Amino acid sequence: MKKVIVCVLVSLLCSLNVFAANDEHEADRVKDAGEVLQEILNIPDDIPQDLLDKAECIVVLPSVKKGAFGIGGSYGRGVMICRSGEHYKGKWGAPALYALEGVSIGFQLGGQATDFVLLVMNPKGAKSLLSSKVKLGADASAAAGPKGRTAEGATDIVMSAEILSYSRNKGLFAGVSLEGSTLRSDGSANEKLYGKKVSAKEIIRLGKVGIPSSAHELVSLLDKKSPVNKSDPKSLD
Repeated sequence: MKKVIVCVLVSLLCSLNVFAANDEHEADRVKDAGEVLQEILNIPDDIPQDLLDKAECIVVLPSVKKGAFGIGGSYGRGVMICRSGEHYKGKWGAPALYALEGVSIGFQLGGQATDFVLLVMNPKGAKSLLSSKVKLGADASAAAGPKGRTAEGATDIVMSAEILSYSRNKGLFAGVSLEGSTLRSDGSANEKLYGKKVSAKEIIRLGKVGIPSSAHELVSLLDKKSPVNKSDPKSLD
């Protein structure tokens, strides 16, 4: 009987250790996202401030690697974070973990780990990402984002896109097309991070969880860099 009890206790402890390790892994991903965004926003010709101020949500995917998913494909994990409030007019809230996958982006990575930042420019784009797996360019309009101090001179296609995407590879920062790739909520990772089953919508829109300590740097950065949503109020209704 004692042996049975000991075996049960050992098994329980091992399970707890595995859970803690997984939770730590997901927390590291959130921290990495904050560090990547901090570095990118400090680049002289980075994401135009007027676009950042009009974004309802931001997706940050650190170190996406070619060939990590399927043959010749790519797979990356990161976070999606949105402004709080019914009309995205509040402070930045808790992040949900997301995954990017697709063969098309493999050709753009050149075998090197690449950081991606995506701006979600309207509630329609955010709703799509929060409700289901989204194919960029099909389920949600997407375009390579312009860079520089302002978005002046950007094409109509860019200005009307629901999602604008950027990449950083080998120190080079530029807008990049991710059409054909897919974005989806990483359900199992969110469960590990928050300790319970929770959907991306529950995290981001319904406030079912608090901001984890691993996200404090990311949230503080965005609250400082873009504290107010400057989108046309009519577009947020």
